[in-house]
Amino acid sequence: MEINHKSMHNTTNIPLQFFNLWLTLFIVWMIANATLAVDTIIAGLIISALIALAFASFARVYSVIRWSPIVLYYYLKYLGIFFIELIKANINVMRLVFSPRIDINPGIVEIKTDLKSPIGRLALANTITLTPGTLVVDIKDGSLFVHCINIGSTDQVKATEEISGRFEKLLKLIYG
Repeated sequence: MEINHKSMHNTTNIPLQFFNLWLTLFIVWMIANATLAVDTIIAGLIISALIALAFASFARVYSVIRWSPIVLYYYLKYLGIFFIELIKANINVMRLVFSPRIDINPGIVEIKTDLKSPIGRLALANTITLTPGTLVVDIKDGSLFVHCINIGSTDQVKATEEISGRFEKLLKLIYG
C-alpha cells in the first residue's frame, strides 16, 4: 500500500503557511519580551523563522489567516473587547465568590457557531475558556458545549449571543 504524502500535507500553500506562522510567532515573541531592543528583534526574527520553517508544512491551519490592515484592525478591536469582557467576567466571578449567599445556576450550554475555519473555532473556544465563569468542554461540528458557572438563559440563541456573540462576529472577520 502506497501512501500519498501530498494528500497528508497541503504543500500548495507552504509559503503562505510559513509567513502566517512566522508572523504569529514573531508577534508572540515581541509581546513576551516587551522590548524593542535591536538584538531582541533580530533574535525573534531568526527564532520565529526557524520554528516556522520546521513546522510550516504541518501548519495548514495558518493558511486561512489573511493578513491585511483591515484584519489587523479587527484583531485589535477583538483584543480590546476580549480584555473588557475579561475584566467584567473577573469582577462577576469575584462578586459570586465573595457573596455571603451563593446564588448560581451552573450547567452546560450548547452554543452554535458560524465559524467555518478550525483556527476560528479554536480562537473562539479559547476566548470563552479564558473568560472566567465559562469553560468549553467539547466541540462538535458547529457546536461548542460550554460549562457556565451561572447560566443566564436556557434559550440556545440567547445563550449563544451572551457567551460568544461579542467575540464571534470579529473572529469571523479575522478568520473567515
